[in-house]
Amino acid sequence: MAQRKTGHGPTASSAIMFGEEIRHARAAMGYRQEDLGRKMHLDRTVISRMEGGRRKPSLEELAQLGELLNATELLTRLYGWVDWSAAIEHPDWFQERAELEALAVGLRVYQDTVMYGLLQCRQYARAVFETGDAAGNPVEVEELTNARLSRQGRFLVPDGPLLVVILGESTIRTVIGGPSVMRAQMEHLLRVAQLPNVVLHLAPFADRRTLIKTDMVLLELPDGQRFVYSESLERGHLSDAPASVVKYQRHYDQLRGECLSESDSLQRFAEALEGFKDEEQRARRSRLAEEQLQRQRRRGLHRGSPRIPGPRSSA
Repeated sequence: MAQRKTGHGPTASSAIMFGEEIRHARAAMGYRQEDLGRKMHLDRTVISRMEGGRRKPSLEELAQLGELLNATELLTRLYGWVDWSAAIEHPDWFQERAELEALAVGLRVYQDTVMYGLLQCRQYARAVFETGDAAGNPVEVEELTNARLSRQGRFLVPDGPLLVVILGESTIRTVIGGPSVMRAQMEHLLRVAQLPNVVLHLAPFADRRTLIKTDMVLLELPDGQRFVYSESLERGHLSDAPASVVKYQRHYDQLRGECLSESDSLQRFAEALEGFKDEEQRARRSRLAEEQLQRQRRRGLHRGSPRIPGPRSSA
């Protein structure tokens, strides 16, 4: 279950308790999550997130909950006690992010080194996992690759949610899996960029005044709630604190203004593609030359080996 940073005063345990009170009151009234969501004109998943302490109800929703669940006084008192701005940090951070991603109507992404997961082709994703914790375990690599690709379905379609991605130049210069994998990734990137809901920008190495120190995702949900997500070495950090969201949205907008335009970014991707094609051809020629050299050496060794006479027949 999600945990928040602890300290003096209220913490996420109060948000979880608030959600538990909603769940208890709902059950006492005989409502399912679907029933309550229908009465409040909200999706069931929104009710689920409220009950899990992962979503702050608006004041209007709080009033609706109190009236529908006959718990106005209790919920209003608890609502004021919850520290809604505490940042969520928990071991199963990726699951929390995936749940929000599955609901989001818009993602704004900054990715600096490795290609963003929702933009990875199968070959690239597999190469990433083959060099990670799953290295040497092909079954796990394939499972992780399929899981990553399954997240792309909502976004890589013409009527999908808005996906705006700023890619640091390192994402198209750092070779993952060799030139053939990078060629496939660049071809995939150029195809994806043609979708009307996908906007790609390249942040070049030079001429960048705005510094964002880590990869991040800004998520917008159907009810207007916004989150900012980032990762450190061993965990993810998810926050809906208004001050944090506004701060990183501003950084993102500033960086986007320093990026290449969409058309110039696509041109840079196409140039990278041609470069990887050339590298792939050179690597292929090098392999063929090495194989030919090895064959010649084996033939030379065979010719230069001492002749062993065969048995003579007795007269």
